[in-house]
Amino acid sequence: MLRSHTCGELRADHVGQDVTLCGWVDTVRDQGGIVFIDLRDRYGITQVKIEEAKSEVARELAHNTRTEYVISITGKVIARPDGMANKNHATGEIEVEAESLSVQNSSPTPPFPLEEKKAAKVSEDLRMQYRYLDLRRPSMVGKLRLRSKITQAIRQTFDSMDFIEVETPILTKSTPEGARDYIVPNRMIPGTFYALPQAPQQYKQLLMVGGIDRYFQIARCFRDEDLRADRQPEFTQVDLEMSFVEPEDIYAVIDEVLASAMEAAGHPRPELPLPRMTWEHAMENYGIDKPDLRFEMKLVDLNEVFAKSEFKVFSSVLADGGAIKAINAKGGNDPITVKMINNWTALAKEHGMGGLAYIRVSAEGDWKSPITKFFSEAEIEGLRSALNIEAGDVVLFAASKRKNVNEFLGKLRLQAGEAIGCIPHGPLVFTWVTEFPVFEEGDDGSLHPMHHPFTSPHPDDFDLLDSEPEKARALGYDVVLNGVELGSGSIRIHDAARQERMFNLLNVSDEEISSRFGHLLKALSFGAPPHGGMALGLDRLVALLVDGDTIRDVIAFPKNHKGNDLMMEAPAAVDAKQLRDVHIQLSLPEVEE
Repeated sequence: MLRSHTCGELRADHVGQDVTLCGWVDTVRDQGGIVFIDLRDRYGITQVKIEEAKSEVARELAHNTRTEYVISITGKVIARPDGMANKNHATGEIEVEAESLSVQNSSPTPPFPLEEKKAAKVSEDLRMQYRYLDLRRPSMVGKLRLRSKITQAIRQTFDSMDFIEVETPILTKSTPEGARDYIVPNRMIPGTFYALPQAPQQYKQLLMVGGIDRYFQIARCFRDEDLRADRQPEFTQVDLEMSFVEPEDIYAVIDEVLASAMEAAGHPRPELPLPRMTWEHAMENYGIDKPDLRFEMKLVDLNEVFAKSEFKVFSSVLADGGAIKAINAKGGNDPITVKMINNWTALAKEHGMGGLAYIRVSAEGDWKSPITKFFSEAEIEGLRSALNIEAGDVVLFAASKRKNVNEFLGKLRLQAGEAIGCIPHGPLVFTWVTEFPVFEEGDDGSLHPMHHPFTSPHPDDFDLLDSEPEKARALGYDVVLNGVELGSGSIRIHDAARQERMFNLLNVSDEEISSRFGHLLKALSFGAPPHGGMALGLDRLVALLVDGDTIRDVIAFPKNHKGNDLMMEAPAAVDAKQLRDVHIQLSLPEVEE
């Protein structure tokens, strides 16, 4: 090794030892006769002291070094003078008195400062363009280190439960998984293409047919979809599948996996089993299937309160079988502005409502609202009781089809919670959401799988598939952390006839069933065991556990919001020969001069 110790290793116990350190120059302070260098590597920072009287050559070299130069120094560990210890660094009680210094590599001035507070103000695109510099920051190194520890803890947990880690192919076949595939042309057979896997879904089911019984994989996945803070075109998921199981078995395994991840990230082990709620409960009380349980503000059903209302807006909604609900933003009268109300009114209209009804309650307890004049005394008292209305509150109403009301108030709950500052920072609150519907209705009225077409319906609801498929529950489940979906899973359809029936319900043609799923149906016919599984988003989990702002913070080389790798300048054009090799000819639109 070129070094005897790292820059975060030396302590008072090392005083008197001769050491060699290597790293990057963090700062240089020339104090006339003495130069101080803060030398940095991923382990920490050590102060190096260079005195002209003891090494004129070393001082000359130190005087000419700049930030981000790579240097090595050899010297003796000494204690810092009384009162000069630096409590901000673990090495703060000592410094190294250098006897020699060599420059391993120079560096131009970085395009942005690497000091934490200053770097945080730099545009993310610039930091991503020079990601190799951004990774030198202690906060970035720390997140990647914790990601590694979390991943290793997950692997050890699976190993302790007798799972087998199996890698599945990256070059595979295009199958409908809910997003667009990334496709790869095949040079050997013109006109044919591989697809990069959106998930190892079919492969892990085939592993169960093969008798693997307990499989897991830290799997790379690819989806061509619009990006956001918690979405990347390529991402990593913790994938698992088990044979001869029911949902309870999956819950127990994932509970242990998440508990081990929490401990590896330095958080207290959560109480197990993790809490659960049905999909219907989540939608009715929180308006969303990934509820943030760090704060209250539940959706309150007011149909009974207004059952005999003379307020035409509410009475007409109830007559059409709709719902009236409200949330109480406790203490929101001051922080919730007129501009917010106007923005939320526009949001209400986007969800099929005429507008946003509200009540502001003053500090003196007076109700101020354009609609309360239409309410009876009994309705006002019913509201006060149902919503626990007190001085300073703001009550926000929604009245429309129940689905629209839940979805609107689910979004409004989060925005109002943010506005009044009632969402605590720090707690990590998990929940399982269970018994999802098998299907959801598309804009054109057609049925689509809520999860994917391999999800088994609940045994009690098989008969509904023919009569009322939209009411059928699935043996599907999600695990949620702080309002973020960490992962989804289900018990699978393991019978070929039932799987084919599911494809028929989804109007998948016989030709498409044969071409895209024939291999799966054939495998299921060869004694496939009952099985189920799950996939957790590793990037999302790590980002939440290390308090990252986006999953980009915990990915070494992420893409930006447009899917571009600014450092490698990808995606990029390829030359004509490469296209000819894969039998592709581009037809680009003409550019007008």
